[in-house]
Amino acid sequence: MALWSEVREQLNISEEDENIIQIEKDLIRTLVKIREEKGMTQSQLAELCNVKQPFIARMETASHSPQIDSLLKILTPLGYTLQIVPLAQNDITVEREL
Repeated sequence: MALWSEVREQLNISEEDENIIQIEKDLIRTLVKIREEKGMTQSQLAELCNVKQPFIARMETASHSPQIDSLLKILTPLGYTLQIVPLAQNDITVEREL
């Protein structure tokens, strides 16, 4: 298995693109954590958000990058929102708003 640094070099991914990938990974990880903390299955979350379960699965496996309106459709019923915050130098984080 290749190291990410090797794959990144082969794909010629810029640092900016890598930062975007990391933000998306953090966002997905946070969404999964929220769903699990609430004790919900993907099907239950899909029903709550009025979407189909495969949409939740594709989003959670990062095989689908959701648009902002889709994220809000999922976050709002869970009691969350998106917030734009400055990135800390060399530290990319997704802030959870309670």
